[in-house]
Amino acid sequence: MAQVESEIKESSTNESEALIATLPTREGWSTPLTLYNKCWLRSHMLRRFMLVRDNFKPRRDDIILATHPKSGTTWLKALAFTISTRSRCDFTDSPLLTNNPQRVVPFIGAMGGDLDFLETLPSPRLLATHLPPSLLPPAISTVGCRVVYLCREPKDAFVSRWHFDNKMSKGAPITLDDAFSMFCEGFSPFGPFWDHYLQYWKESLARPQEVMFLKYEEIVSDPLTVVKKLASFLDVPFTEEEEKSGVVDQVVSFCSFESLRNLDVNKTGGAERAGGKIFIQHSSLFRKGKVGDWVNHMSKEMGEKMDRLVEEKFRGSGLEF
Repeated sequence: MAQVESEIKESSTNESEALIATLPTREGWSTPLTLYNKCWLRSHMLRRFMLVRDNFKPRRDDIILATHPKSGTTWLKALAFTISTRSRCDFTDSPLLTNNPQRVVPFIGAMGGDLDFLETLPSPRLLATHLPPSLLPPAISTVGCRVVYLCREPKDAFVSRWHFDNKMSKGAPITLDDAFSMFCEGFSPFGPFWDHYLQYWKESLARPQEVMFLKYEEIVSDPLTVVKKLASFLDVPFTEEEEKSGVVDQVVSFCSFESLRNLDVNKTGGAERAGGKIFIQHSSLFRKGKVGDWVNHMSKEMGEKMDRLVEEKFRGSGLEF
C-alpha cells in the first residue's frame, strides 16, 4: 500500500512539474510571478498553491480569513484571533504580545501553514489565504466554512504593494511608474486585483451567511461596529455585559495599528523567503495604515486612470469604491 501511495505522489509531482513548465512566467516584482488559472502567483510558491485545491481538507467549523494582499491582512488576523479567543486569554496574556499576527493565524499552504501541519490543528481552526475562490477547494462552500474577505481601495492597496515589495526585495527597487503599469495591467501578486475582489464579492452575494465582505476603509471609519459584526459572524457575539464593561473597546484598542506596531515582537525580526531573495521584516507589515495615502505618491493623472479602470472592471457588479 505504501509503495502504491508513493507511486501516486510521484506521478502527481511529475504531472505538476510538466504543467508548470508550460505556464507563463514574468519578472517585474520582487520575485517572478507565474500565471496559473488566470491568477498571478509567486513562482517559488506555485507548487504549494497548486496542492491546495486538491489536498486541503476544509472542516465545517473552519474560519478562513481571505484577503487581497496589502489590504489589512495583519489587522484582520489580530482582530479575528482576539475576538475568537477572548474566553481563553485576556489582553494581558494574549499570544499576540509575543507573536506577530501572521504567525498566530497560519496561511493555507504558505508561511508555516503547510497542509500536513494544518491537519494537526484542533477545531475550530482560524486560517488565512490570499488565494481567490477559484484556487480553493469547492468543498469550502459545500461544507459551509465561514469566510471573511477583506479588500482595500485599489489606489491605496497599490501604493502599499509597491512599498512592501521594495522593502522586502534584496534587488534593485521597482519604480513607481513600472509598478503602476503592472498593477493596472493585472500583473501583480494574486492579481488581477479586480478578479480577486469580484470573485469574493459574488460569493458574499450568493452565500451571505457564510461569506462576509469587508472593506479596509470600513474598519478604519467605524472599528467598533465592524468588530461587533465580526464577532457575531464568527458565532462568538459580545454579551450585553461585555459591551457594558468595554470589552469591545478593549479589542479595538488592543488590535489598533499603533498598538500592534509598538509591540517589540513587531519591531524586530522577520522571515526569509524565495531562497533568501527576499526578507519580510515584521516592521514592514506596519507602514502607515492610512486611508487616502495614495495622494502622497501617485500623480493626479495616475489616480484618475486607476479610478477609470476600477469603474470599468466593477461596472454592473454592485461593488463600488
